Amino acid sequence: MAKVMAISNQKGGVGKTTTAINLAAGLSAAGKTVLLVDFDSQGNASQGLSAFFTEDQPTVYSVLMEGVPVQEAVVRSEANGFDILPANLALAGADLEMDKQGAGKEQLLSRALEPLRDQYDYILIDCPPSLGLLNTNALTAADTVLIPVQCEYYALEGITQLLITIRLVQHTSNPGLRIEGILMTMYDIRTRLSVEVAQEVRQTFGRLVYQTSIPRNVRLSEAPSRGLSIFQYDPRCTGAQKYQALTEEILERARQEGFHE
Repeated sequence: MAKVMAISNQKGGVGKTTTAINLAAGLSAAGKTVLLVDFDSQGNASQGLSAFFTEDQPTVYSVLMEGVPVQEAVVRSEANGFDILPANLALAGADLEMDKQGAGKEQLLSRALEPLRDQYDYILIDCPPSLGLLNTNALTAADTVLIPVQCEYYALEGITQLLITIRLVQHTSNPGLRIEGILMTMYDIRTRLSVEVAQEVRQTFGRLVYQTSIPRNVRLSEAPSRGLSIFQYDPRCTGAQKYQALTEEILERARQEGFHE
C-alpha cells in the first residue's frame, strides 16, 4: 500500500509545488513508484510537468465531480519518471460542490485514490493554499503531512493554523493522520532573519524539522518552464543537491519506521 503524503500549508508561495514535484522526482530516482496528485486549482504542478497533452484530458475534478475512473485521469511524466493526476481551474468550484455532498464530503479524495493505493509506493498530494474543503479532503486522504515553511517572520503562525486544522481532521475524519515533517524553504544563510526563524522553528518542533533546508535558488524557479524537475533540469545545482538530501532524509525516516523496507 502506498504511503499518502499531503504537502500542505495554507500560506501561498512557501514552496509546496516545488517540493511536491522535486520530492516526487527524487523518490522516483530512488526506485520508488510515485503518483503526484495536483490538488490546487491553479494547476501549477500540472503546468510545471506539462501534464496536459490533449484538451479533453480528464483531471482530478473529473474524477471527484464527474465520476471519471481515476485510472483514466492519471498521466505519465516520462521525462521525470513518475505519474501525475492533473488539475486545472475547474477545481476552483469544487469546494462549493463538495459542500453540497452532505455526509462523507471530506472523504471524496480518499475514496477516489483507493483503487491506486496498491499501485504506488508513494502518493504525494500538492495541496491548495487554503484551509477549505479541498485541503480537508487532502488531509483526510493522507497518512502524513509534510509542511513547507518559508523562513519569514510569520512562519510559526502559519504552522499553528495548519496544526489546528490537522487536529480537527484527526478528531473527525482521519484519526491516524500525523506530521511527516517540517521543511524550511527559501532559506538564506546570509540573512539573520532566515537563521533566526529556522532556529525558532527547530526549538519549537524538534526532530519534526528536517535537517535539510531548501535555499533560494534560481534554477528551482526555472525548471517548471521546461516541464522538468530540478534533477532533470540541472542536477548539479544547489537546489537539486538539497532536494536529493531531503529525499534521502525522508527515506531514512521511512526505513526507521519499517515502511517499504
